[in-house]
Amino acid sequence: MANVGTLNKPVEKEAKPAVNNVKIKDINYSKINQMESFNGFVKKKNTFLFGVTAAFLTLYILLPILAFTPVLQQKWIGNITGVWVYSAALFIMTVVLCMLYTKMAPKFDKMAAEVLAEYERDGGR
Repeated sequence: MANVGTLNKPVEKEAKPAVNNVKIKDINYSKINQMESFNGFVKKKNTFLFGVTAAFLTLYILLPILAFTPVLQQKWIGNITGVWVYSAALFIMTVVLCMLYTKMAPKFDKMAAEVLAEYERDGGR
């Protein structure tokens, strides 16, 4: 249990963090937005994220629609209907998409670091 006396102490404001020795308030975001490497990075990341999201939502929303069709009402495996198989496949798809994202995230982080390094090489501001 927390000591009640420590809960009432004023919290000191933390300094703004620096990214690769560049203070956040000193970053010229409009210059970064004009960089070709930044726009390429954003395009690749958005293409991946929107593509994965669209695939997930499409397959997820199809379940209640297809659940009442004869296709998924038929028995596929023994007495198990297609609805159950499709539902289980959605769980598997979710795990696969999470694994795919965790493999892609470090690549996106590296690309973002390269953009920031290019910004710093060009002198920033």
